[in-house]
Amino acid sequence: MPKLNYKIIFHLMGLLLLCNGGFMIISALVSFLSKDGFALHISSAGLLTIFAGVILMFATRGHRKEINKREGYIVVTFGWLFMSLSGMLPYLITGTIPSITNAFFETISGYTTTGASILSDIEALPNGILFWRSTTHWIGGMGIIVLAIAILPLLGIGGMQLFTAEAPGPSADKLHPRITDTAKRLWLIYFGFTVAETIALKIAGMSLFDAANHALSTLSTGGFSTKNASVAYWNDNPAIQYIIIFFMALAGMNFVLSYFAFKGRIQKILKDEEFRLYMSFVIGFSILTALVIYFKADVSASSIEHPMVLGAGESAIRHALFQVLAVITTTGFVTADFTAWTPFLTVIFFGLMFLGGSAGSTSGGIKVVRHLLTIRNAIVEFKKTLHPRAILPVRYNSKSVDRGIIFNILAFFILYMLSWIIGASVLAAFGLDFQTALGGAASSLGNVGPAFGSLSPVDNFGGLPSGAKWWCGFLMLIGRLELFTVLILFTPFFWRNR
Repeated sequence: MPKLNYKIIFHLMGLLLLCNGGFMIISALVSFLSKDGFALHISSAGLLTIFAGVILMFATRGHRKEINKREGYIVVTFGWLFMSLSGMLPYLITGTIPSITNAFFETISGYTTTGASILSDIEALPNGILFWRSTTHWIGGMGIIVLAIAILPLLGIGGMQLFTAEAPGPSADKLHPRITDTAKRLWLIYFGFTVAETIALKIAGMSLFDAANHALSTLSTGGFSTKNASVAYWNDNPAIQYIIIFFMALAGMNFVLSYFAFKGRIQKILKDEEFRLYMSFVIGFSILTALVIYFKADVSASSIEHPMVLGAGESAIRHALFQVLAVITTTGFVTADFTAWTPFLTVIFFGLMFLGGSAGSTSGGIKVVRHLLTIRNAIVEFKKTLHPRAILPVRYNSKSVDRGIIFNILAFFILYMLSWIIGASVLAAFGLDFQTALGGAASSLGNVGPAFGSLSPVDNFGGLPSGAKWWCGFLMLIGRLELFTVLILFTPFFWRNR
């Protein structure tokens, strides 16, 4: 195995810092336009980050322009850490989050699109910082590495290894043979949806600032809001919530299917088995939740703000659809405290945290396609017990799935559940109660946001011990990068040169 090309690793770290600093300058511009008094502070954070990026790139300018798989994994993992550490600066310099632990938690929760927050009074933050919070979601949503490989041709570097490490799911659909062109197309769709939702929310009654922030959070399936009550602040405006429902559904879909939609290839979307199962889950669980809400639960009692303005039936359907999508897609927005909707629905929503959206989407979780292929593999194994000599392949979209992919998925399931159990055990060791520990680990690992117990939708993560916050940050990172990318760095054979 060849020696690691450390120069290219640090060169790409510098590139990521340049991108991060640029986004900070945009947030500083928002701060300046809104006259919140923190434009200079946020600009300083951006300039420091850009300066660090320039120094790194200059110091490694003579690097060998080749990157292999090992270096790809290192760049992705440490890229997220570099982005998170530099992303703390706007909070620390402005003094809005003076604690390093809390600032790191808020930042990595943003980049991993988890949406869990330590803040108790979000509305007290200056506009520039609120916009920066939402921007960390947007950067992390499609993946900071996909962003980087879109401009790697300018540096003469190929990005296939980075893309593989960033998106290690079982689906390898590409829009274009060249990986950089794929990244550009994905970002164009991502940006277009963000602009479209911003316009729609503004027309529906949000301020332009709130609309832009919620669009950034929705398309990234993040969940940071500009209001303490989250989207429940607009419970008296169903149109706003239906718009967010629509774009959450889009964000939870494979973005390749959105590309097909723009090309008029609707039949390819409708025939996609993961899409059909994803929509079946959303519709099925929404109907079940709506029925329980209508007959058993009091939505207005669990709502954070504002009484319902339409009938009880519409209210039940809207809240059910919103919260089911918010958890399945791991967006984490809140219109009501779903943990107060009967113990039955509490268990249902806990299970939904392990579902996840589609592969190739911005959502976290296990992903629908993995559940689908696991179930089909189980059915094949049942058949083989009756017909041991039969050749029965697992099929997906009418194609036989390689056994290596099936083994990878089974290994992922085992590793995911083991990570959750260990994660919950560590949180319990920090003094969290049973329900909070299980929910906090599931939410962090699945990048969901709200959890259960003292981390319910009406609470936040601010009361956790410092060690528990760092541990949740680690769970967020391995969950966002789908376990293997990060955990492989802890194996001794990864670092051997031979």
